[in-house]
Amino acid sequence: MSAPSPSTPRILTTSSLSIPPPTTPKQWHNYLTVDLIIAVLNRSIFHPFIAWIVVLCLRAQATPYTHPAFIIASGYATFLTVLDIAFMISDRIAFGASREVDLSEEVVVITGGASGLGRLVAQIYGLRGVSVAVLDIANPEDVTGWGDVVGGVEYYQCDIGNREEVESVAVRIVEDLGTPTVLVNSAATQINAQPILSLSAEAFQRTIRTNLIAVLHTCQVFLPHMLSTENGGTIVNVSSVLAQLCAAGLADYSASKAGLSALHRTLEVELRVSGNGDKVKTILVEPGQISTPLFKFIKTPNSFFAPVLEPIHVAQEIVSMVDKGNSGVIRLPTFAKLANFYAVLPVGLQWIGRYLSGIDRAVPQTLDQMNQTVQSTPGTKRE
Repeated sequence: MSAPSPSTPRILTTSSLSIPPPTTPKQWHNYLTVDLIIAVLNRSIFHPFIAWIVVLCLRAQATPYTHPAFIIASGYATFLTVLDIAFMISDRIAFGASREVDLSEEVVVITGGASGLGRLVAQIYGLRGVSVAVLDIANPEDVTGWGDVVGGVEYYQCDIGNREEVESVAVRIVEDLGTPTVLVNSAATQINAQPILSLSAEAFQRTIRTNLIAVLHTCQVFLPHMLSTENGGTIVNVSSVLAQLCAAGLADYSASKAGLSALHRTLEVELRVSGNGDKVKTILVEPGQISTPLFKFIKTPNSFFAPVLEPIHVAQEIVSMVDKGNSGVIRLPTFAKLANFYAVLPVGLQWIGRYLSGIDRAVPQTLDQMNQTVQSTPGTKRE
């Protein structure tokens, strides 16, 4: 490969960087986020149980029923209770009844389970003695750290973008572990972090192949197995909030995740109209930035409103919903839950929100900082 001319600026990508970006210790205020505040409120003044305790305390003080304090407290408690019940009814209408989950009979298939979020989900189930099949493209000798897992976790090297490999591995899983009942699609390719004019068609196709087409393969191969079992199964698709917000520099990633979210919703509808909605549950995960190798080099644009998620928290949410046998949508942190409302705002407010959040500056600024770090570090390799 010929060296670039001195007059040509060198654009670095994540794949061409051989050193990690510098990190600084977190200060106490970095842990103060809008999610922490809302979590405290939801467990205190926004919780129906706490609200009714206030009502009981007023009655213990012999507060008359006609007293304004008692009327306001009981009205507020009633409002929270009705709201809670309304959400439960809404979920039941939307997602139907829960399926029966027996962990001793479940066989969990996890794509991209050699690292990141998928690895954590596999370890949680493995430690609980559940049969787990981990599918990943990594070489088996490079996959370590499973010594503390006591369950039946089996690793299968597989390129899930290749339909024939997925079908072949499915046969082996049935022979080794039994009929697959839970599918967690968490595999994702390394992001390119390039503007559209610099993004090659090959890189774009590679992202679509891994993040979207591979999910089609796994759903088509493993769904018939779930339908053949008495208790059905659960399909978990890990998308991203970027499927709706579409940040600058992440065109291929956002496009693939938007397609994945659409594919998931279509699958959910088709299961419902076919009468299998109660048998096979579907869970869509649309998180913000997770602290995994995939996005670890990108600095969050706003740590207060958009904190970086620890993967264990997302893994716990996924496992909890699967164990309950429910369908649903998991959106973390709080701003991800509001992404649907963003689309109905006037376009002027949308652009103001994007500017204040810094979402479109995160990738370019991070790459600029990484370029400066490489240029100032002696002996750093570049491709």
